[in-house]
Amino acid sequence: MTTLSELTLADLDLFESGAPWHVFDKLREESPVHWNTEEKPNHGFWSITRYHDIVKILRDPDTFTSTHFTNLEEVDAEQEEARRSLLETDGARHRALRRLLQGEFTPQAVSGYETFLRGLTASTLDAAFAKGEFDFVDEVAADFPIRVLARMLDVPDHDTNKLIEWGNRMIGNTDPEHADVLLDDPESEKYRLVPFRSPAALEVFAYGQDLAAKRKGGNGKDLVSTLINQVPADGVALSERDFNTYFLLLVVAGNETTRHTISHTMNYLIENPDQMHLLQEKPELIPWAVEEFIRLASPVYHFRRTATKDVEFQGVKIKEGDKVVPWFASGNRDSSVFADPYQMDVTRNPNEHMAFGRGGPHMCLGNSLARLEVRIMFEDLLSRISKMERVGDIDHLRSNFVNGIKRFPVKVTLR
Repeated sequence: MTTLSELTLADLDLFESGAPWHVFDKLREESPVHWNTEEKPNHGFWSITRYHDIVKILRDPDTFTSTHFTNLEEVDAEQEEARRSLLETDGARHRALRRLLQGEFTPQAVSGYETFLRGLTASTLDAAFAKGEFDFVDEVAADFPIRVLARMLDVPDHDTNKLIEWGNRMIGNTDPEHADVLLDDPESEKYRLVPFRSPAALEVFAYGQDLAAKRKGGNGKDLVSTLINQVPADGVALSERDFNTYFLLLVVAGNETTRHTISHTMNYLIENPDQMHLLQEKPELIPWAVEEFIRLASPVYHFRRTATKDVEFQGVKIKEGDKVVPWFASGNRDSSVFADPYQMDVTRNPNEHMAFGRGGPHMCLGNSLARLEVRIMFEDLLSRISKMERVGDIDHLRSNFVNGIKRFPVKVTLR
């Protein structure tokens, strides 16, 4: 049996069947600022697993910076610059880059997509439910958000499968089923200067550059046109790298997180039929229930920070340059904040989960759109079904970064 000193969240075997909730529980209780060993060339990291400690980290970018990368992979200065995106930028430049698209993701702006989203949801569910038995990920959870993204990028629907595939290959860089080259494979050194060390990133860059070339100087209102035809507020124009990494971030973030939230939510509703029935009887609860859906799903396990100086944190001495990793999924199960945190409670109030971060400069830019997508999906879905049941095993992504579901076979009984 693994002792506490030997326990490390770098061990992907812990995530083979989804989130290792029992490990997070143990760390919160016994070692909330916990040193995790890693295999060379990495040097280890501190895991932060309690809710309020995570909030402190997120709200102190001067001490815990994102500029030295936000995944567990350790990168040198050349890689940092080649792969730097909005996520790996702090301070004034981060604010300027964020503002380029911030207006497109406000609650008011995304509300303009509601009619489109309702039509899209209806067509997605029509096609899936007509089959009776289907894979919920393929037919519903993956299909829906990627088609929303395609609309926002103004790319044809026939490219959506390509966008999904690229996301799978990049996010799944630790899963043998999805990765072209596994992150820890020596062959990945060929791709050390691109995100996720994935050749798929090069394909995304080429696709984005083709769109940018066609829309440069135009008056389009899509996200690509907005990026390529604006200068950030700090007056520093986007470089080719800036555009490439921003576009790639949209492709990944606009698909993966909402997709996995929808999948996890359906699974939790299957396991909690009383909560499903409550929402069907009182659909007016769904807009608030979305917060519980997102808390339970916790689609992104963590985003790393790096200590900018020696600091004592909760009695532990953290050295300058140490990796410091807030585990959002753990914070969302912290019983000091959420009563009975493993229980699905669609009326839970307050519900200040941290699936989008919890304050601080890196709060998820697309959180309003994600909430709207999840709400509309379940308003429509729950109004149609009398029962949804699993007809096979759920397959989880082998990853300690994204809490993903690869396959989820279901059978639906309609009302």
